[in-house]
Amino acid sequence: QHGARIRVRSCELTDRTALATLIDDIGPLTGIIHTAGALADTTIDHLDTNALTTTLIPKANPAWWLHELTQDHDLALFVVFSSSAAVLGSPGQANYAAANSFLDALITHRRRQGLPGTSLAWGWWQRTGAMSAHLTQADHDRMTRAGLYGITEAEGTALFDTALGRGLGAVAPVKLHLPTIARSGSVPPVLRALVRAARPTASQAAVQDGTWADRVAAVAPEERRAVVLELVRAQAATVLGHSGAEHVSPTQAFKDSGFDSLTAVEFRNRVTTATGLRLPATLIFDHPTPNTLADHLLTQLAPADTGPSLADLDGIEVTLRALAEDGERRPAVVARLKQWLSTLGAAQPAADTALDLDAASAREIFDFLDGKAG
Repeated sequence: QHGARIRVRSCELTDRTALATLIDDIGPLTGIIHTAGALADTTIDHLDTNALTTTLIPKANPAWWLHELTQDHDLALFVVFSSSAAVLGSPGQANYAAANSFLDALITHRRRQGLPGTSLAWGWWQRTGAMSAHLTQADHDRMTRAGLYGITEAEGTALFDTALGRGLGAVAPVKLHLPTIARSGSVPPVLRALVRAARPTASQAAVQDGTWADRVAAVAPEERRAVVLELVRAQAATVLGHSGAEHVSPTQAFKDSGFDSLTAVEFRNRVTTATGLRLPATLIFDHPTPNTLADHLLTQLAPADTGPSLADLDGIEVTLRALAEDGERRPAVVARLKQWLSTLGAAQPAADTALDLDAASAREIFDFLDGKAG
């Protein structure tokens, strides 16, 4: 209805010669919209040349060639589709973030030369496309928990029109839910001036008063492992989208429970936040089941008891002093001390000094014990 004619032409964008031929055949261009992209998600410790080239070549190379090959064209628009991964960061997508960062930089470069340019660093769209077909409901839930909501088609086209209508450069059309981001405990650096971390309630502050290691140490030794295992299972359940920890088997391998490289990183981040420990991105690969991970975390949170020390006598002394001041309990305290001294005396040569415990003051008793135990 607007008098436009549509022609569909194809070429291999990763071939500069083929792209140049296509542009020459079409004739002078008035606008370009570069939307190509590819994913190769992996954690940074597994990032290799193939993962880098898979994401960089379809995005960065054609964008630069289009910039070079249209220098003599009177372009009204030059639009590239970037990603919020380049702005906010995204677990397991360092390569994809780098490719999109190049597009953002290219647009900045063009605008400084007085050329048109708009880079749209999109958040995720609700509509399923070729690049998002692999995403599951758990993936959508993960992004929503991070405060990144899906963009509808109507919202996306409106944002596109707004960016072009206002002549914007590098922008990020992302649907953010700021309260959720504030509560997440992990606010992206670029948003920290916009999002204030949620203040804990009085009850939460009381729980957070000590470290998680302190709370584990306060539990009876025989109960500590169960507490740590419950933490592991609860965090795994949240990441996988389950309703509770009971849905995570303590013996089943994480990779068999539905974890991938992205959820593995999110899980590591959540456990790190909960425990305060520095943990590697390979956490679930190094410790492949909830049971083995709980054992590892327990050694970090509650090191094995090294046995009693002389410092423990300080607490005993405080207790004995209080008991010795009680006239009714004093005889019982003295009797226990006699038994203790008898045990100590049997373990080492008799001392040259003696003490009349019945007549001794509390201070004299402790001075005498210092000599025996020291």
